[in-house]
Amino acid sequence: MTEIHLKNVRKSYGDVEVIHGIDLQVHSGEFCVFVGPSGCGKSTLLRIIAGLEDITSGDIEIDGTVVNHKGAADRGLAMVFQSYALYPHMTVYKNMAFGLENSKMPKAEIDDRVRKAAELLQITDYLNRRPKALSGGQRQRVAIGRAIVRDPKAFLFDEPLSNLDAELRVTMRKELSALHANIGGTMIYVTHDQVEAMTLADKIVVLQKGVVEQVGPPLELYNKPCNAFVAGFIGSPRMNMFQGIAVRDENGLALNVGGALLAIPDVPALADGDKVTLGVRPEHIAVHADHSGELSASVSVTEQLGGETYLYCDAPGLPQITVHQGGQLPFQRGQALSLSFDRARMHVFDADGKAVANGLST
Repeated sequence: MTEIHLKNVRKSYGDVEVIHGIDLQVHSGEFCVFVGPSGCGKSTLLRIIAGLEDITSGDIEIDGTVVNHKGAADRGLAMVFQSYALYPHMTVYKNMAFGLENSKMPKAEIDDRVRKAAELLQITDYLNRRPKALSGGQRQRVAIGRAIVRDPKAFLFDEPLSNLDAELRVTMRKELSALHANIGGTMIYVTHDQVEAMTLADKIVVLQKGVVEQVGPPLELYNKPCNAFVAGFIGSPRMNMFQGIAVRDENGLALNVGGALLAIPDVPALADGDKVTLGVRPEHIAVHADHSGELSASVSVTEQLGGETYLYCDAPGLPQITVHQGGQLPFQRGQALSLSFDRARMHVFDADGKAVANGLST
């Protein structure tokens, strides 16, 4: 079991700083996922941990030992790349055994490790094949197997599923979760896909422009995002975001959103006239065929998926509103309806994007 600790890690290319003083602890046996938009620094941070990139300042500790000046080969970590990086002229067996052979490990131990990893990954039948005879998912299993046989201190994954089709990504996510449960190793996984982050992680690290925005378990980030960026990034489909103004009068507190006045329980941090962003997840919006809701809208697009329905609605003065409900909703394009928001699940962010309420008490 291995702990990895980053202390005020910075990385610059010339005068351009791309990693801005990151402090992070990955605990022993944890499945930690780095997630964020393209260019946020997540792959750079992973390569820094691996020893493939030097840091400009700060410290990287593995099990309490500073490894800043140790090369990748001396850190005891194994990395699985997006491109698989398999040797095309070697069999699956040789691909998995090659690194161990170079380290002069006894042949019997190499054979034992390769066959145990192949059994774990269900690729025993492919050991004598070459990579070109394998599917994308099988190649990715071989790449993971090559990491497993090294018995590393920790596993590093750099967007390993991005080259697979949607159905295979779902299958491989399940297999990675099962793999982590079986071997119990420390794993750090980079992805731009927040669905992968939500389904795989014990802990998610949300990055933006080389800065850690929030760290926590998946549902904590989903239910209590610390700012509007995290709220908008975590969750699929995305949270609905509406610009508004806080209104305080003798009736209490309300939000003026697109001309509609939404009464809400008191949020002490808000003063009359404050600019706010209201966040509401698609599944926390109720749909009314009559005008009993608080916001009038019309249906622009309906997506019926059988077990669930997505409605994309237009309302005056607001961006398009996404509604997600279970079952089959009988609404058609152009149909007028009204919407209401679940106050207990609403999120309010101040003018700087900082969360001032995650769920409103009644």
